Amino acid sequence: MKAIITGATGMLGKGVLLECVDDPTVEEVLLINRNHLDFSHPKVKEIIHKDFRDFSAIKEELAGYDACFHCMGVSSAGMSEEKFSEITYTMTKALASTLYNINPDMVFNYVTGAGTDSTEKGKIMWARVKGRTENMILNMGFKDAYMFRPGGVVPERGVKSSTKLYNAVYVITRPFFSYMKRMKSITTSVRIGRAMINSYNHQQALKHLEADDINKLAEIE
Repeated sequence: MKAIITGATGMLGKGVLLECVDDPTVEEVLLINRNHLDFSHPKVKEIIHKDFRDFSAIKEELAGYDACFHCMGVSSAGMSEEKFSEITYTMTKALASTLYNINPDMVFNYVTGAGTDSTEKGKIMWARVKGRTENMILNMGFKDAYMFRPGGVVPERGVKSSTKLYNAVYVITRPFFSYMKRMKSITTSVRIGRAMINSYNHQQALKHLEADDINKLAEIE
């Protein structure tokens, strides 16, 4: 498998990257980043691309990949619905549409969050926007697509969040990590990476994956 990863400068994307690098079934990884990631490995190539609303300039470099693990995202805190929609929906649609036109047989995975609103009509702004984004991807026509909806995520292998507040919370909760990892509502950065890879190698009937579903998918050998 050859995989594209977005959001590798963040905690979840970096976690997925580390698992892909270590997995012998993953031959090649292409990172699409807005800012350079200080990471070097023979499997890994990086493209710095600033405008995620338009991928036409790098379209030729996106050919030949089997999967996309779209881990890029931002917190909705302090954002208007218009701005959050631009980053979450518009940019994701630009990426998904470009990749679909190149290779409709691709598996496209998207990291959303627990509580995402598939009806697109709820009162919570971020949940509506992410629900609309999920529905757009699932209706795009890819060979397969999975919506990853982690709730609490325990960071492993030294990965850190790009949000300072989250890192502060992780410092406080670190003594409880071993207990948290046994909870069905909690997953880890490693399990998300393993589940992403396994979703390509083992087709699943369930397309919306909550934390417990992610953990079960991660365990498949």
